[in-house]
Amino acid sequence: MTHVSPAGKQPDSSGTGPSAAGKALYGGTGSRRITVRDIASAKERGEKWPMLTAYDAMTASVFDEVGIPVMLVGDSMGNCHLGYESTVPVTMDEITILSAAVVRGTKRALIVGDLPFGSYQEGPVQALRSATRLVKEAGVGAVKLEGGERSADQIQLLVESGIPVMAHVGLTPQSVHAYGGYPVQGRGEEAAQQLLRDAKAVQDAGAFAVVLETVPAEVAGEVTRSLHIPTVGIGAGPDCDAQVLVWTDMAGLTAGRVPRFVKQYAQLRQTLGDAARAYAEDVVGGAYPAAEHSFR
Repeated sequence: MTHVSPAGKQPDSSGTGPSAAGKALYGGTGSRRITVRDIASAKERGEKWPMLTAYDAMTASVFDEVGIPVMLVGDSMGNCHLGYESTVPVTMDEITILSAAVVRGTKRALIVGDLPFGSYQEGPVQALRSATRLVKEAGVGAVKLEGGERSADQIQLLVESGIPVMAHVGLTPQSVHAYGGYPVQGRGEEAAQQLLRDAKAVQDAGAFAVVLETVPAEVAGEVTRSLHIPTVGIGAGPDCDAQVLVWTDMAGLTAGRVPRFVKQYAQLRQTLGDAARAYAEDVVGGAYPAAEHSFR
């Protein structure tokens, strides 16, 4: 992938320099959407950036307003939005509808739509058909698919056809049945070398970035240093170029146990529950609606 640096003075990696307001991914400003060229430039100047999942227009608009530069309409919607036990049942129809909502709710962020299980495994032609649907019907700026060497042909055809691709290696949740769970990937010399081969294969195929999920931090750091495209870590330590979290995990909306790598920045499940409880008690007790909530 050709790297194009923005003209003029480069912002510092913290995104707080005098020119950072216009160029930085997080905290930057502009009247257009972020593109894969901006992502490449961030890698060149050493800027780290955040990515979150989003599944609806309202939540996406909040993330867009605070400057989250990249949002993933992930098949994680299966677990945290649609009530499935895994990502496997998610369909193209579901991804397309929710991706379109996220696009409508945002102005600046690059929106990446996930290709769900069964939408690209048959080969490059099927992958192109699925990715084209997300671009045309939902308006996403890029797609994501799982797999390293095994998905290189799909990635190459998509990129040659004009569709930017974010790859995904390490733990690939669509393979949960093959794994028998969600084990850490890349442990041991042989597994680490395979992870590196997978990452280089998707880079060579034309991917503009690659997600590294649930791999040892040291291995992820080595992969990051070996690539010229950015790595996006989730459970992959601090040395990746970017980090992504499922937003319901990040905001404390997810019930029960969350993965070890998750840091919760709010407790929205408790906050929402408290609000619903207070509303219900007001209705039962006759305090709502009051005179100020009624028409005359």
